[in-house]
Amino acid sequence: MRSTRTSAAPNRGRRTVLAATGLVAALALTATACDGSADSASDKPDATTSQAADGGGKVRIPAELAGKLKEHGIDADRWKDGGWKDWDKDKWLSDAKDFVNPVIEGLWKPDRMQSAKEADKTVTTKDASAGQGVSDPDPAPVRAQAEKTPYHRNAAPVGKVFFDSPDGPAVCSGTVVKDVNHPGKSNLVWTAGHCVHAGGNGGWYRNITFVPAYNDYGKSEAELTNANPAEIAPYGNWWADWASTSNQWIKGGSETGGEGAAYDYAVLHVKPERGGKSLEETVGAALDVDFSAPSAAEARKMGAWGYPAAPPYNGLKMFKCVDIPGRFSLSPTLPTMHRIGCTMTGGSSGGGWFRVRDGKSVLVSNTSIGPADNSWLAGPQLGRDAEALYQNMSKTYGGR
Repeated sequence: MRSTRTSAAPNRGRRTVLAATGLVAALALTATACDGSADSASDKPDATTSQAADGGGKVRIPAELAGKLKEHGIDADRWKDGGWKDWDKDKWLSDAKDFVNPVIEGLWKPDRMQSAKEADKTVTTKDASAGQGVSDPDPAPVRAQAEKTPYHRNAAPVGKVFFDSPDGPAVCSGTVVKDVNHPGKSNLVWTAGHCVHAGGNGGWYRNITFVPAYNDYGKSEAELTNANPAEIAPYGNWWADWASTSNQWIKGGSETGGEGAAYDYAVLHVKPERGGKSLEETVGAALDVDFSAPSAAEARKMGAWGYPAAPPYNGLKMFKCVDIPGRFSLSPTLPTMHRIGCTMTGGSSGGGWFRVRDGKSVLVSNTSIGPADNSWLAGPQLGRDAEALYQNMSKTYGGR
């Protein structure tokens, strides 16, 4: 999407990767399209009991999470029963070590998902002018194209990230990425920092959940009126049991991106609300992450995928933009960002940017910020800092 705007509270099996003759060929997200039908056993999550429920089906919060909540003066049972809606300033968990996201089974029902508003970060003319002399000329708008359905066959493993903010349910996009330390069994999702943490004036969002291949067949709002959960979430809901974003975003992120925009990325470690297999095994695919921070000349083309939710889109369908990237800077003192022309709007924040490397599609950035006219998107370059965050998540939480 274009950047997404949050404020401290925002607004509202696959086949192997194909060799590519061009970005669209590999990224049109046959990039990691999959074999098998949506009805095959390998395409669906196991229907075992939720890891968050006891033998009687009652939702429980693991003791370590309950203890963590207690440290902040929060009662675990009250949290589960709706206490998470209390956004008391003194209980806004902010520091990296404070992330708590216990599973509340059944919270993200189809109607609640559809009510979620885009998390949107919009840069102003003043913001954009600060990096003049470093930024390349504004790119021509590239009209977003609807992805082919079903998404699980035609697109990379992209989905929607839902979370609760002080303003209510909100939504971003995300991508299943490989876990180098746990090959074939990744539970890692790449998204934007502002989709998990409000930045310098806030803290961690709550009830963060990833839904891969959301609305897999791209049905309309009318067609989804009486939809069952499997139509909306064909691989189920995956709760973040840990999230990591950059210290720069936590300290410097703002409503317009701020000094944290160039570091606006995050990694989620997720677990199924129901089921026992890993995310990668369940959806049948995951992408490598390219931490080489390639120049525009090296990258040649980049494609952004996501679920834009702000008008003229409604967040129900997956869209994509492919363009030759340029440089964008918010300040000469900050790393430059990648920028492409794209008309996607808020809700596509956090969605993966891909390029072809050695004949395969790899994730190279994510949607972070964009202008009010929705003519382009900018995303962070993923270098050493991003790789360190990813490695720490993989080594510390990947095997859980």
